[in-house]
Amino acid sequence: MALIDFGGIKEEVITAQEFPVEKAREVLKNEVVAVLGYGVQGPGQALNLKDNGINIIVGQREGGKSWERAKSDGFMPGKTLFPLEEAAKKGTVIQFLLSDAGQVAAWPMIKKCLNKGDALCFSHGFSIVYKDQTGIIPPGYVDVILAAPKGSGRTVRTNFVNGSGINASYAVHQDYTGKAMERITALGIAIGSGYLFPTTFEKEVFSDLTGERGVLMGCLAGVMEAQYDLLRKHGHSPSEAFNETVEELTQSLIRLVAENGMDWMFSNCSTTAQRGALDWSPRFRDAVAPVFRDLYESVISGKETRRVLEANSSPDYREKLQKELDEIKYSEMWKAGAAVRSLRPENRIK
Repeated sequence: MALIDFGGIKEEVITAQEFPVEKAREVLKNEVVAVLGYGVQGPGQALNLKDNGINIIVGQREGGKSWERAKSDGFMPGKTLFPLEEAAKKGTVIQFLLSDAGQVAAWPMIKKCLNKGDALCFSHGFSIVYKDQTGIIPPGYVDVILAAPKGSGRTVRTNFVNGSGINASYAVHQDYTGKAMERITALGIAIGSGYLFPTTFEKEVFSDLTGERGVLMGCLAGVMEAQYDLLRKHGHSPSEAFNETVEELTQSLIRLVAENGMDWMFSNCSTTAQRGALDWSPRFRDAVAPVFRDLYESVISGKETRRVLEANSSPDYREKLQKELDEIKYSEMWKAGAAVRSLRPENRIK
């Protein structure tokens, strides 16, 4: 492990320098890693494991879109692609990557497939932490571990293909074999992590649910909409409102923040932008702080979990979801966004 200083607080992290892929292969050489679910995280993790030389199979409902996608990605029915139950029986490490609601539905069947000494691996603490709602309580004769990439499944794959990685947290909830830490370290590296940092199942799900409802998606979408609507109400064109709200952020500024930090961003913009950002940042922070307090309380109380499970279990959920997504897609703001994106190739400097 490497001891890294994070702003005066030292953390132990694991990188591929200390735990290279070759070591991960050695640790997992006698394992069959069964990736259950080929939806959001499944494809990226499965393909990265495959490319890193890990013995991997995929479990997915037969005949659906995800089954066909797995086939198109090179997994072969009867050899490396199986129905969920068959894959779970074959695996010694079960990568449980179904949706949270899907895990609840499949758990009774998956539990019967677990053998003594198997490892049950999650990429989210949801099912274990909220066991009173999910009913997912692993037997005592398996390792229960977690490797949670801090990004979308698509990014897990694209970063790997581009030669980089995506950071991930890791945790051991139950160590039956005495090898749980070695197993999860190997899995974390093999799925393509940039570096691994320790967490617990509780901390992972509390931070993850807060983040995706907050800065990563919910807050970001809401703030963008508020600024876009304000500019439009004051007579700015859709192109101007969208570029000042979204395009400049996503195509320029956030990339610079990612590369160099917000302090660098503040130091390398115009003095007018710098002064304004410094003055207004505390006002935005103080305005949203109560919302974040409410959000975090809703997460740790289990209210958010109940909402997810109730909504996702509804028989007409997908129809309702599509209606909500279409409202965003066909709003003026995101129709303007589609138009702006369509113009990007023409703006390239030859």
